Amino acid sequence: MGEKKCPHCGNWSTWNQKLDDPCDHCGKPLGGEDLLHKQKVEQDAQDRAEKWIFYIREEDSDLMILLKKIGNTAYVIYMSILSFIAWVIAALPG
Repeated sequence: MGEKKCPHCGNWSTWNQKLDDPCDHCGKPLGGEDLLHKQKVEQDAQDRAEKWIFYIREEDSDLMILLKKIGNTAYVIYMSILSFIAWVIAALPG
């Protein structure tokens, strides 16, 4: 436990080393720009995941979930075979 200067009000507050700890004076998070950056990175990761063709959403039907799981499995097998072939081709000359 320590202290951190609030980026919003400028007063010192107790800080438990978490970006979302609230300021003792104004109640805003002590993370400031770091917290905004963390939230942006998490949102970008979520957006990328949702663009994936086999992303399973909560509102998908049971049949769609099954088909997407089959698609994910087939994709992993396909990429594994391609990676193995690329490894064999790279290992042959040496």
